[in-house]
Amino acid sequence: MQTKRIGILTSGGDCPGLNAVIRAVVKASELREWTVYGIPYGTDGFINIAKDECSPDDLILTDKCYQLPGRIRGLDVLQFFSGSVLGSISKGHPENPEVKANILEGYRMLGLDALIVVGGDGSLDIIYDLAKAGNWNIVAIPKTIDNDVPDTEFSVGFTTAVEIVTQALYDLTFTAASHERIMIVQAMGRDAGHLALRGGIAGGADIILIPELTPCLSLDVIDDCCHHLLKLRESGRHFALVVIAEGVKTQDQRKESYIGDYLLQQIKEYSQILCHEGHQDFCTLKDVDMRVTVLGHLQRSHPPVAWDRLLATAFGIKAVELIENNHYDRLVVWQKGQVESESLSSIITTIKERRQKKQCTSPVNPHDCLVKTARSLGIYLGDPEKSKNPSNLDNL
Repeated sequence: MQTKRIGILTSGGDCPGLNAVIRAVVKASELREWTVYGIPYGTDGFINIAKDECSPDDLILTDKCYQLPGRIRGLDVLQFFSGSVLGSISKGHPENPEVKANILEGYRMLGLDALIVVGGDGSLDIIYDLAKAGNWNIVAIPKTIDNDVPDTEFSVGFTTAVEIVTQALYDLTFTAASHERIMIVQAMGRDAGHLALRGGIAGGADIILIPELTPCLSLDVIDDCCHHLLKLRESGRHFALVVIAEGVKTQDQRKESYIGDYLLQQIKEYSQILCHEGHQDFCTLKDVDMRVTVLGHLQRSHPPVAWDRLLATAFGIKAVELIENNHYDRLVVWQKGQVESESLSSIITTIKERRQKKQCTSPVNPHDCLVKTARSLGIYLGDPEKSKNPSNLDNL
């Protein structure tokens, strides 16, 4: 059996399941008698090597390398932890030529046969360019709670984040019902609505707004939201749950960090205007207590659920198998119930093209079965056609 020296790093935002990937790679590699180097803080670890701030031996990972007090030993506990024991970075492309040179030199000094990169679309784009410059052999594993890496149905960390959104909606249901409130929950996802859509359906949301179906909060969308909320109250349901993805924009097509608060303000203002114009039904809505919950980084910090541990483990082992067969420039993916691999160069091309056009790298398909499922449940999802015509409330 050929002995190999491989590296592994995590880059970009952290998410549940990263440690499970590391564990799987180390265990599968030790069975092959390979040496695994854990690169700390993404590509910054190569800079540390180039500057002699640490030695290659300091980076070697083994099945017994992770020590905890007492009788717990080894890597097996890693699959239960969130975050990344290797650390991670989100710095963008290295513009400084010296920084880039140090990264390439650190990789050369380690003498790696291959590198496993665990990252989202942005990280993979950055590291792929470095790999081409340094002639690295790389295999990539997709991880992101946004689930927006092309050609894979699931990325590591996504399912756990969905669980967090679902649990939050469950918890908020009871306080909403107790006080007859409308609860607006802002979910992450960047420019994609996968997280808000799945979490919203599973959590019993009444309204789910995602950028693919509601690019912006136009006046027509606000009007539809108000009518939907009013219809719920008239049916005897005096509370409601609304989920909005962070990628939805304001009426004038701006990104707003607290888009949930913006939505609340627009609903209040619109219902108040209609009330003053004599639409008595909306007088009740304007006085309803509304609250916003921004889930934020809670969606990234929970211990990985069983599916993310399984996915991370299967992805890690597949990456090792690809390296064993000298099959590089590949992205490990989940397709139709199986772990497969796709051409990384082809996927990076797609990512670059869509980013240049300021498009989501892997958006929710408007005809997805879960979109149809939500509509069949009576969940309001917005109207793409109406959202294309933003209006100003001040013009009413």
